[in-house]
Amino acid sequence: MARRSLALLAAALAILQVASARSWLRQFTTDGTVRMGSDASGQQVVMLNLDRSSGAAGLNSKQQFLYGEFSFEMKLIRGNSAGTVSCFYLSSGTDDWRDEIDMELLGNSSCQPVVLNTNVWANGDGKKEHQFDLWFDPSADHHTYTIIWNPSNILFKVDNVFIRSFKRYADLPYPSSKPMTLHATLWDGSYWATEKGKVPIDWNNAPFVVSYRSFYASACVSGGACHAGRDGWMRKQLSRAELGTVKWAERNYMRYNYCQDGWRFPQGLPAECSRS
Repeated sequence: MARRSLALLAAALAILQVASARSWLRQFTTDGTVRMGSDASGQQVVMLNLDRSSGAAGLNSKQQFLYGEFSFEMKLIRGNSAGTVSCFYLSSGTDDWRDEIDMELLGNSSCQPVVLNTNVWANGDGKKEHQFDLWFDPSADHHTYTIIWNPSNILFKVDNVFIRSFKRYADLPYPSSKPMTLHATLWDGSYWATEKGKVPIDWNNAPFVVSYRSFYASACVSGGACHAGRDGWMRKQLSRAELGTVKWAERNYMRYNYCQDGWRFPQGLPAECSRS
């Protein structure tokens, strides 16, 4: 019995750190058209392809997680990508009470900035978006997108820049008990992605391709206890300097903040909006 308990605990605290595309792709099932290839530097990449006939493409982790640090390097669609959505997110399912943590890159018309939508769902409530115009061309090279999820906060990072911290409050819903699957997807979001749905996909530009490489996960695998302090991410909170980069991103690149949308919340803004 003790040996079995130790085995379960080891599985629960497994650290998944994988480098090559071929090795980390084994951790996922796939949907739609997913291909292997190499980038200009010779590194292996996984390419998600979207066209009218094949439909959405995606990766779905075989394991579920309860807290962890997760990242992908992504290179987005070149040219007019309006209507497409390139995602990297965690989700407990599709039910009305799901938990979810999103990083969604919304396609753009040529010469317009790509918008990064971050969102947190807790018990089915997902109206917690912060959106940013990216300050670089995400189709020119791979950039790293990171989610850190622990019992205290959820942190969003682009390359080495923290852009958002979603704090936990004892009296408010927070993703803390539902194991989540990790997904990376490319799909048609014409109804909302670009300029609130005003600019749909132009299928004449298909196929649309997003390249993923260097998947990283240091996480607690669902199935047992997850002890605080196992790795740096478990207790990670932003330093003063890192809070400064959040303020920098908000000041210079924030496009939408749900805590400033009184029209959406006529009965009053969500409670966390008034807390520091």
